[in-house]
Amino acid sequence: MSRLAKIPVKTATPIEITPENKCGFCTNSKCCTYITQAIDTPRTKYDFEHLLWQVSHENVRAYKDEDGWYLLMETRCTHLQPGGRCGIYEARPQICRDHSNDYCEYDAPAEEGFDLYFPDYQTLLKYCKKRFKKWKRG
Repeated sequence: MSRLAKIPVKTATPIEITPENKCGFCTNSKCCTYITQAIDTPRTKYDFEHLLWQVSHENVRAYKDEDGWYLLMETRCTHLQPGGRCGIYEARPQICRDHSNDYCEYDAPAEEGFDLYFPDYQTLLKYCKKRFKKWKRG
């Protein structure tokens, strides 16, 4: 019977994750798989009917956070390469250059910062019925 020598295992020195190197550790490139669009705060039944129509479409969500109301469209950037790198990094749009990753989906899911989140028609409809006592649809 052979014996295996016990070889001491070196532990890697922990690397501090900073905004400058964080994207290199991100494995799902979440920030490149959706877009958001600010919308006017819905106030009337008509506004919510319109929002119900919007979230009835595939990959369209709605949320409210401290900055206001938004549509969230889950749609992958066409320039995102296998492995999560940007295929046009040097020529990427200014909005991509301005994106801050100080606190991003790498740190916590975006949904944790939402005051209200409507991932689908049924969730928003339930909210509408609660908000408007005389809601008759659905």
